[in-house]
Amino acid sequence: AQWTEIQGKMMVDHLDKTSPHTAPHKAYTAFRYATPLTEVALEEMKKDGVERAVAFSQFPQWSCTTSGSSLNELWRQVQAMGMSEQIKWSLIDRWHSHPAFIKALAHRIQEGLQQFEESVRHRVVLLFSAHSLPMRRVNAGDPYPQEVGATVGRAIEDLKAMGINNRYALCWQSKVGPLPWLGPRTQDVIKNLHKAGCTHFMAIPVAFTSDHIETLYEIDLEFAEEAAELGAIFRRSPSFNDMPMFGNALGQIAEEHLKQGDLCSDQYALNCMGCVNPAECRSILNPIAPYARLKDIKM
Repeated sequence: AQWTEIQGKMMVDHLDKTSPHTAPHKAYTAFRYATPLTEVALEEMKKDGVERAVAFSQFPQWSCTTSGSSLNELWRQVQAMGMSEQIKWSLIDRWHSHPAFIKALAHRIQEGLQQFEESVRHRVVLLFSAHSLPMRRVNAGDPYPQEVGATVGRAIEDLKAMGINNRYALCWQSKVGPLPWLGPRTQDVIKNLHKAGCTHFMAIPVAFTSDHIETLYEIDLEFAEEAAELGAIFRRSPSFNDMPMFGNALGQIAEEHLKQGDLCSDQYALNCMGCVNPAECRSILNPIAPYARLKDIKM
């Protein structure tokens, strides 16, 4: 929660300067499975007398297993706490290709490359590593893989404009259990590219906005150890954490959302082809504007 709260404060500082007419601004941190839990944030909002709120997912790319699950829990808790009519809601449900986010990501990659000797930087393979998904969710139509891919594509465009032309790969980490998950696995990419003659690698946590166990342990320790056993040189680009450029990016995304009066992204109303929770998914409780899921609209 530490980094999320710091990033929220940076976002609020940006909004206070650039959008004073929508003040006062305050960021409330709410987690699905960690503290502070969703109901704790809502209780604080209730005490503060909040009447207008933006549910700003801190997952840049939409997945039903992350943003979707968190929003479903938000609406459940709002109803359970008797707050259904208290707050008018809008959503920032995805921002995987926003120029300010991509700019911050490209600059973190540029910073990360400074960890390598200048003479070998051009040889470093950029490994965009994101949390994987079970293939049953991918085959159900979860848009996460293509949205992560869109982030990578935009980042590469920015890097090329900065004169950085390294080769790159998109790979996936954090598989759990015996069932099939989206691949290729980050470890396998390192191993197979090393067999092909690549010797320098840099992991880029493309779907994470701050340091946590999947960067500090899985990437920094496990992947680094496996790379070292191969004789490869392995580093990771810095996470956003308290990066001012990232805080400003969050502020800019929120500022544009408020200025344009958006309710949600156009894509939000479209349930996955194989949605397993059609009663709840893609709902908005007490929206700021009329809203209906596409599946509920009679054509």
